[in-house]
Amino acid sequence: MHYLCSVAKVIKFPIQTPEKFGFKPVRRKKTTGSGKPGQLPLFTRGKLVKLNQLTTFEEALLLDEAQDKRAKDFYKKAIEENDSKADAYCNLGILESEEKNYSKAIDCFTLSLKEEPRHFESHYNLANLYAEVGNFQLAKVHYEISIEIAPEFPNSHFNLGLTLAMSKEIENAILSLMNYRRLAAPEDKAHADELISTLTRTINN
Repeated sequence: MHYLCSVAKVIKFPIQTPEKFGFKPVRRKKTTGSGKPGQLPLFTRGKLVKLNQLTTFEEALLLDEAQDKRAKDFYKKAIEENDSKADAYCNLGILESEEKNYSKAIDCFTLSLKEEPRHFESHYNLANLYAEVGNFQLAKVHYEISIEIAPEFPNSHFNLGLTLAMSKEIENAILSLMNYRRLAAPEDKAHADELISTLTRTINN
């Protein structure tokens, strides 16, 4: 899912207006046997889990993935039950964002970070939201934090590059796009190359 980032407001690109990568939901239950944060898939090795064995957060995930509107209520219930609160707030924030409830979405992402200050998805999604509403300075801060937490996630570098371009930090924007290009799959590099070329021309003109 892509969300428009109107770089043309600052720089007149001769190509189609670039899009930034969209929100990143938490799609896996973050628990381990030790009770510490981890990454475990909801379903492993084809093993089916009965619905009555799922936590409220896991039920919310299934509803969310099915685009069932009840997902919001289940995320809220998971928060009340203290079940994966940071993850639930994060995914709830995305749903609020999609409904253009931006103040509620910012509140959800902020509450997620209160529960888990280094919650990668919440920093990344909050950056996306700030970029969406035109607060590029805060978007930059949260993209940079998300990169500190997960430096190998390419989309953060790409979106940071667009945000820096919006802020007229052209040289830093090019560096971020080059970092994206280094991490991206071969088939995804062409778009970054085009943007880098366009931004380079703005410096030379």
